[in-house]
Amino acid sequence: MKLKRYFWIAILSIIALIGVMMPGKTQAHTSTNTLFQTSTISALAAGIYEGNTNFQQLKKYGDFGLGTVNYLDGEMIGLNGKFYQVKADGIASIIPDSTISPFATVTFFKPEKLIHLEGQINYQQLQESLDQRLPTKNYPYAIRIQGNFPYLKFRSVPKQTPPYRLLVDALKGQSVFELRNVNGTLVGFRTPKYMQGVNVSGYHFHFLTANRKTGGHILDGQFQNAKVEIDTISNVEMNLPKTAEFDQADLGDGRPNGK
Repeated sequence: MKLKRYFWIAILSIIALIGVMMPGKTQAHTSTNTLFQTSTISALAAGIYEGNTNFQQLKKYGDFGLGTVNYLDGEMIGLNGKFYQVKADGIASIIPDSTISPFATVTFFKPEKLIHLEGQINYQQLQESLDQRLPTKNYPYAIRIQGNFPYLKFRSVPKQTPPYRLLVDALKGQSVFELRNVNGTLVGFRTPKYMQGVNVSGYHFHFLTANRKTGGHILDGQFQNAKVEIDTISNVEMNLPKTAEFDQADLGDGRPNGK
């Protein structure tokens, strides 16, 4: 009987050891090199504005990111572990954990490269300058830009109601804001062309002021001596909506229509 008892103790000890050596999925979610997104940009473009992933779940996958909330109710910015919603009135507020997102992209931001862009450049020049300094365009990048910006133009979209319009039509009602000499942070990603339809191909930035009062989706701007931090991402994980609307949607070629 003692031998049998020792045998089972040994088996349980081995199982416990394996559990330590091979962490479960929850621990894997804390990887600093994974881009996680809920739904796709093509689904959002098609008018699928309701998902089933809430922000309590999103926080398991990242502390940095962007997207929107259910019903396309404004812009979402994730920064330093906190998630903000900027509604069409331009006012930023903390997003409750129970709020659901139909589209979001997040990661645990760990910058590995710092770039200083000297002088004043516009938004197009910013993107071109970054392209010249990236080692390859075949990986996604998480990008944080901090500082004082001479000029920024950004938008937010109003909450939608069923039957939902396509994103390109919903954007016709967007609110546009302009600020000068504003302090804040741009939160964004650059994704490769082959990810078009899954995410926004190229650069996609949302902005949040330093006082966390306003922000939105960047449309244009002027950048003075920009400090750019970059995190290269080599893993991509996606959670697709489990909804009838997503099941039945014709996602076509996934053109994002500016979102």
